Amino acid sequence: MPITRIGAVAAHFGRDVERTMAKLAGIVESARRDGLDLLVLPGATVGGYIPDLRHPGLDDLPPSFGLESAMVADLVRLAGSMTLCVGFCEAADGLRYNAAVCVSGDGVLGHHRKVHQPAGEHFAYAAGDSFAAFDSPVGRIGLLIDYDLTFPEAARTLALDGARIIAALSAWPASVTNRAARITEDRQSRLFDLYDAARAAENQVVLASANQTGVYGDLRFLGQAKVVGPGGDVLSRTWSKGALARADLDVEAEIERARRVLHHLAERRPAAYALQPDPAAHR
Repeated sequence: MPITRIGAVAAHFGRDVERTMAKLAGIVESARRDGLDLLVLPGATVGGYIPDLRHPGLDDLPPSFGLESAMVADLVRLAGSMTLCVGFCEAADGLRYNAAVCVSGDGVLGHHRKVHQPAGEHFAYAAGDSFAAFDSPVGRIGLLIDYDLTFPEAARTLALDGARIIAALSAWPASVTNRAARITEDRQSRLFDLYDAARAAENQVVLASANQTGVYGDLRFLGQAKVVGPGGDVLSRTWSKGALARADLDVEAEIERARRVLHHLAERRPAAYALQPDPAAHR
């Protein structure tokens, strides 16, 4: 059975696009030498994230790029035979989106606009409105962008659309309201790891989670990139510093094994979930 070598990157990326593209070239070339088939980069890789979640600093927004831009064409060229997922700020119809694109040397395979927005992110970006999987050289993939991970419906929608691998691209910081002295003790650190494992296990899919590291503005990013198997087992991970989480696995065989006795998607009872309460009633 075919083995897929999956990598998820923990690294720091800021505003300097030229520097980022040079850094990406080095990361991708190293991944190619290591034989990676799929490489997932963090959210906001190209152009960086916003400096403050509560007061995003509208005079310091990341540069934006269309899907037809030279930047995306450069990503296609860099990818070559590899499947590459990268976060960026997308410009479309006069709006800006926190977005991710998945490419190979054949072109753009799929892309996603972040749907769920924490704190003041809506001041800096428009929200996306859908989740859809797409075919790639490494199988059917779905994309999530950081806070999307918090909502089980997002990953479940991708799994129901046939995603075998979910690539989660994050610029996920430590808590901005209750900072811990050590990142390992931070509430957001625990939640980030929990969501990664839960989204993989509840949908019985492979999840590759990449995240930013270091500090930008008032935000301190967690790192903690990982590859998670369809049983929720962490196959490889990084910590708070820049590094690559890498795992080799037969994706189809692992998913089949996970679903052999308990098949979560097939055993759902949608009719029992029909009630849609008013979210305002729970605030």
